[in-house]
Amino acid sequence: MGRTLVLFILSILSALYLSRNAPFSRFALKRNMATFDLPTMQKEWRKVLDELPDTPEKIPAFFFGHGSPMTMTPAGASGPLATFLRDFGPALLKKYQPKGIVVFSAHWETHGERLGASDFFKFVYYLNLQVTDYGDTNPLLYDYYGFAPSFYQIDFKSRGDTALAQRVVDLYKAAGQRARLSPKTESRGQDGRGFSGPGFDHGVFVPFRIMFGNVFTDIPIVEVSIDASLSPEVNWDVGKALAKLREQGILVLSGGLTVHNLRDFSSFSPDRAKPAHIEFDRAIIEAVKVEDDAARKTALINLVQHPGFRACHPREEHFVPIYVAAGAGDGGAARLVTDTYGSETVAFGL
Repeated sequence: MGRTLVLFILSILSALYLSRNAPFSRFALKRNMATFDLPTMQKEWRKVLDELPDTPEKIPAFFFGHGSPMTMTPAGASGPLATFLRDFGPALLKKYQPKGIVVFSAHWETHGERLGASDFFKFVYYLNLQVTDYGDTNPLLYDYYGFAPSFYQIDFKSRGDTALAQRVVDLYKAAGQRARLSPKTESRGQDGRGFSGPGFDHGVFVPFRIMFGNVFTDIPIVEVSIDASLSPEVNWDVGKALAKLREQGILVLSGGLTVHNLRDFSSFSPDRAKPAHIEFDRAIIEAVKVEDDAARKTALINLVQHPGFRACHPREEHFVPIYVAAGAGDGGAARLVTDTYGSETVAFGL
């Protein structure tokens, strides 16, 4: 009961705060911390989206800012993140013509197992991932507290595909890991905040309905859990196991946020953020810009040791999806698509 009450209060406070604070681009920081030039920001990210290689035969993997339920309010819908997502979705469909989408979210975790304890053998960590198998209609899981009734009536109509879901499971098994299908007849398992039940969480349906519209049944979508260890290395492998999908016409997306601290609402907006928040945000950009693949991986993995990391992420779940996307794009170049503070988007595997 105590945990539920705390989450309820945090949800209300975050909703009030986020409705008044939108993410900013570094372009905005250079000019005026209290304002942002959305037309210029949009011009910049549209240029990057246009310059991404037209490679339907090997689609990049993307880490993207998934927003919050407040992204769907009038104030949020006119902000930088929602504006970007409205450009991002159609650009992906036009450029890559995907046959399906596999998505990871900060809001679904499943626990692996450590096996092999003895005096002679080290522990071996096995993933225990779940993959949605929801058939013709993907249900929604309203995994948030304290919002108006309308937030629990939001709809996003999409479909799954058993063949695609099974392909994901088979790739994990081929990599020596455990995975299974999760049908709509059972709970998909609790996430890190205690929600359970079948369905796409808001880390999927909030951005997707902005990116693709309220009804999107042209291609199937399946969601895969991240590993609850929240280890950068383990979740890098979660993505890497699915790299072959990119060569089979499947778009791999992994949603989170580069800043997510509900204990310190100043972290969400650069004009209120503390130096630790700003420095960590800049460190992400510098890590992504490293050209050598191995050195970039090291720089990205080391971000969780940055002095500002805990100020931005008391818990790692919203940052870990960047490692899933990086793993899926392992061995290729990376490019920053938008540098919007707190919700950067990065293409991996270029």
